[in-house]
Amino acid sequence: MSLLFLLFALIVFLFCITVIVFSFFNILSMTMNGAFFAPSGKKLTDKMVALAIIKPGEKALDLGSGDGSQVISLAKAGAKAYGYEINPLLVWWSQYRLWQAGLKGKAFIYTKNFWQADLSDFDVIIIFGIPYMMKKMEKKLMQELKPGARVISNAFPFPNWQHSKREGNLYLYEVE
Repeated sequence: MSLLFLLFALIVFLFCITVIVFSFFNILSMTMNGAFFAPSGKKLTDKMVALAIIKPGEKALDLGSGDGSQVISLAKAGAKAYGYEINPLLVWWSQYRLWQAGLKGKAFIYTKNFWQADLSDFDVIIIFGIPYMMKKMEKKLMQELKPGARVISNAFPFPNWQHSKREGNLYLYEVE
């Protein structure tokens, strides 16, 4: 066998292992009251951050932060940005991306189940939830967030909370 063939076989093998590991952690996160990872893309991320109207010094949180894209964008917009993600593989990847973006001390990703987290300290929350969780999340946010806090929901609106602005499938909610 040629060296080129062995190199190709090694690359295919490593790719397969990566897919298996990523799939395992995705399934694991869903079984721990989470959801699957679906990247939002740069264009949509930029729209969410723009809709949030970040003010200097605000604390922003992405619930289920996935690959950290929203956290990076929130930090670049001037927020002290946080992400809570239940999938340890995605947390590791996000932390690497934060380091790569030079955001040490401005952006943070934690392995955390946001259902058990206190969200009262945040000014802005970004969420890409799924329909079955939105009623429970609505209740949690309304109980914990301070007046003036803003919530941006991607794709799925809250069932009882009236949004103050809508841009396509993005909903802005403001706590009164």
